[in-house]
Amino acid sequence: MNKRRRYSPEFKREAIALTRQPGVSCRQVALEIGINPNLLTRWRREADESTDKAFRGSGSPRDEEVAGLKRELARVKKERDFLREAAVFFAKESS
Repeated sequence: MNKRRRYSPEFKREAIALTRQPGVSCRQVALEIGINPNLLTRWRREADESTDKAFRGSGSPRDEEVAGLKRELARVKKERDFLREAAVFFAKESS
């Protein structure tokens, strides 16, 4: 039996944002990110109808806070790793 995939509200918003770029179709974006084009069209319609109520999610505020903190941590780790690599690069170059 197939389990239904769940997509995060952030994923849906980012996918919709990709469809709003000039010269890009909903179908093209959907195929690139691996979802059904009809699904992406429905998400876009839902977002257009009610921008404040679209993709609210079913989690608790605590879950949303934890998810936000995890995203921020991932971003900070990327920045840290980039700065570490840059420091190594410039240290080698100044030698």
